[in-house]
Amino acid sequence: MKFLQLRILTLLVFFTGTLISQAQYTETINSNRPGASQGAFSVGTGVLQLEAGGFWGNDSHSLRGTNTDILGADYALRYGLFFEALEISLIGSFEDQSTLIKIGGQDREFNQSNFKTNTLGVKYLIFDPARSIKPDEVNLYSWKANQRFKWKTLIPAIAVYAGANFTFGDNPFMFEGESRITPKFALSTQNNWSGGWVLVTNIILDKLSEVTPTYAGIVTLTHAFTPKFAGFLEYQGIISDVYADDLARTGVAYLLTDDFQLDISGLINFKNTPDRWQVAAGFSYRFDMHKTDEFMDDSYEGDRRRKRTEEIKPEPEIDN
Repeated sequence: MKFLQLRILTLLVFFTGTLISQAQYTETINSNRPGASQGAFSVGTGVLQLEAGGFWGNDSHSLRGTNTDILGADYALRYGLFFEALEISLIGSFEDQSTLIKIGGQDREFNQSNFKTNTLGVKYLIFDPARSIKPDEVNLYSWKANQRFKWKTLIPAIAVYAGANFTFGDNPFMFEGESRITPKFALSTQNNWSGGWVLVTNIILDKLSEVTPTYAGIVTLTHAFTPKFAGFLEYQGIISDVYADDLARTGVAYLLTDDFQLDISGLINFKNTPDRWQVAAGFSYRFDMHKTDEFMDDSYEGDRRRKRTEEIKPEPEIDN
């Protein structure tokens, strides 16, 4: 128990120590794929976004002597509701598993398939440094001063997430005694740094109403090599009495159009109970019904955008 508490404390210190930011609606699609983390920002009001893909992999358990082939699909449906900072989402996955286990000297095959996860939730951006912190003015006399590292760039955008996992029917992926509906909470932070670097962290508290809750943390570092091509590295730590693991993911994404993105990725872990690997490919597409950008009150960014809008307004005509 002390070891579990130590790991939880270590994750909390690490993730809260890397806190991070951006505007809500963007000219190009803002997708969480192909990683497993959620960014701090919503898709924007009036935007309906589908993120989906398929995966194939294998779990090999050295103690149980099992070998499981996994074929599945994951999906997320996101919608910006009411105002820029709010997003509702349905996130889930479906898996088909084929497991070989040796019984009495013979290999026996067992198959099971169902929805492994389905979570309906709400995410809300509670802090955006781009709207709350005044940017530094350009120093016209010192190039060095303008290039100096600024500590304020470490201040993150922060969002909170609350949702409910739900399962119906006889689901083989449910643990014995697990409730049909369980809560899920998350804290998301995001840094958008110059040079095309983005750092996202998630702290996740899942199924807290159960005897065996799950605590997880995710760190995702993304880099845009070009305006259309980006890659990522990701670490995910999972702590639970039922299943604990350390996962690493990497992959790339390519922007076909402003509203359509393709991606491929891979996953490995660092133990043999089970030893896991997966490969995945997918897409993200948004139905952009966004009308107007929202100018937030008491916002430095909003003030600048209002000023630019007013500067380009045509002069009123005067009747003679």
